[in-house]
Amino acid sequence: MTSIIIPAHNEKENLERLFDRLERLNIENAEVIIALSNTTHDGSLHLKTPKYVKYLQCDGCGRALQMNQAALIAKGGTLVFLHADIIPPKTFLLDIENALNEGNDAGFFSYRFDKEDFLLKINASFTSKNSFFTGGGDQCLFIRKSVFEHLGRFDENQVVMEDFEFFERMKKHRVRYKIVKNDLIVSARKYQHNSYIRVNLSNLLLVTLFKFGYPPRKLKLLYSKLIRTPYQNPS
Repeated sequence: MTSIIIPAHNEKENLERLFDRLERLNIENAEVIIALSNTTHDGSLHLKTPKYVKYLQCDGCGRALQMNQAALIAKGGTLVFLHADIIPPKTFLLDIENALNEGNDAGFFSYRFDKEDFLLKINASFTSKNSFFTGGGDQCLFIRKSVFEHLGRFDENQVVMEDFEFFERMKKHRVRYKIVKNDLIVSARKYQHNSYIRVNLSNLLLVTLFKFGYPPRKLKLLYSKLIRTPYQNPS
């Protein structure tokens, strides 16, 4: 079984759209866990959901914490960490199965944005191959649960860069992974609230500081100052 884990904080509209997509993916043999932050207040919990969807009300807030708590109750041997504002391709689960059957223990997806824009296409083009930014949460990590547990789950002290930190541990332990070249559709909302240059320079600065060991809480504060978005999880 595959367990799709979706951390969410006030993502009602995106969850509705995602449920509609999941209904078309033939995922009867999978489970979907919506890991809601303890400060969600937009009515997400009361959405009408497909039968294979379950809610987990977490005792805290932050993607790392929410994903870890959902992983603890997940029944699947494969964990898939999907953001609420991302739409998976039609062959999503088959792509994951094929990647693991090829001998990989984990993987990511390439993606494109939901807005037609030349500059955003340039950004997205880098997600189909290894690059400085590989491992970001928008690429939808999938991983064998046994490997996830062996690596110690997500670091809950990482309040912004939990995905990159986990990928660093994957590489350190030589976990075999594949980038599946079948695009997810990622929301461009961050770029709509900020300029293209502002987002890219901010991302470059944040990832660089992270790789040089800048403290997680200070990264969170810097992120809050650099990126304007109403969707940001509180710390």
